[in-house]
Amino acid sequence: MPVITVAILGAGALGHAMAVRLDTQGLSVRVWNRTTSKAAAVADERADITVAGGVTEAVRDADVVLTVLRDEAAVAAVADDLLSGVRPDAVWVQASTIGPSAAGRLAARAAAAGVAYVDAPVSGSTGPARAGTLVWLVSGADDAVARARPVLDALGGSVHALGTAGSEGSAAKLVVNAWMASAVAAASDALALADSLGVDHAALREVLGAGALAMPYALAKMEAMDSGAVEPGFAVGLALKDLRLAGADGRVPSPVLDAVTRRFDEAVAAGWQGLDVAALHRLHGAGTSTPGDARPS
Repeated sequence: MPVITVAILGAGALGHAMAVRLDTQGLSVRVWNRTTSKAAAVADERADITVAGGVTEAVRDADVVLTVLRDEAAVAAVADDLLSGVRPDAVWVQASTIGPSAAGRLAARAAAAGVAYVDAPVSGSTGPARAGTLVWLVSGADDAVARARPVLDALGGSVHALGTAGSEGSAAKLVVNAWMASAVAAASDALALADSLGVDHAALREVLGAGALAMPYALAKMEAMDSGAVEPGFAVGLALKDLRLAGADGRVPSPVLDAVTRRFDEAVAAGWQGLDVAALHRLHGAGTSTPGDARPS
């Protein structure tokens, strides 16, 4: 069976992790990033991975092109070179979180260029990417999705086909990330409430984990909040970007999401945009006292 060649455009934390995983699974991987040092860091970890000098070089002869970039502007900036440089039978898997409106615009550009396009954001961050357990939220033509499956399956534990228009996956991703951000804010507030009432944090996690209220992600973020671990799995600035996209594309009143967005705005204003979302707890003054030591006055 011929080796599948994957071009990854974007070597941030998630793109880096995806490239490493695909290389370990026997695929041929090329990486491009606007900041060359980030692409070079991927090759430093896995010597078989090729660093491309430009987008056209990266996508030439690739079977699958995977875009893992920050926002629509970053994807749009590479789209012309991508669409003009790929093979006629290649598939563009667009995994950046950009929202359904932007995904629809890119799908239209790909269709006009005659390039197969799959809208495919993921639920999960760097750890699941390296483990191959990402959750894919996919939309696009059935034949395009089928051709992308070797890459999707190498990186993901499940692939959820949500539609054929090329934007439904991005819509679902905004809902998932809104849920995630709300859970992080709620976890932080719950810990602050626990402090005010004298409830030990470890005991709280144990109680929550024992029943139907368990949410592994929120419990993990509670532990990170207590330990002060803020190395980004998912950064505050990216979460805020996605919350704003949800507000723009969602067009539905949501007092809860408005309040969560304000909290993330405050965290970015404090300079924590590059830290993990667990850093949101610093808004409560976390780190100034021992968890569980506070007592009501």
